[in-house]
Amino acid sequence: MRRNFNDPVYKDWRKQVYKRDNFTCQMPGCKVKRRTLQAHHIRKWSTSASLRYDVNNGITLCRKCHDQITGQEHFYESIFMKIIKDKE
Repeated sequence: MRRNFNDPVYKDWRKQVYKRDNFTCQMPGCKVKRRTLQAHHIRKWSTSASLRYDVNNGITLCRKCHDQITGQEHFYESIFMKIIKDKE
């Protein structure tokens, strides 16, 4: 299934992720706020269909940090999951 960025369900998921993360990049050490933010799926969209719209499978990253982890997502999965768990 291809991602439809205009799908209302996807838009709502992204909005909930941003709101939970206070519209701030969650990458440790990053100071970017409210610019070029992207909602990243912690467990990949393509391989985790049941988690696609689970807010706890999303994290807010700035574009720079999102670009830096592309292709290396598995290295960051546990870090991002801990950040999300600590918010509960």
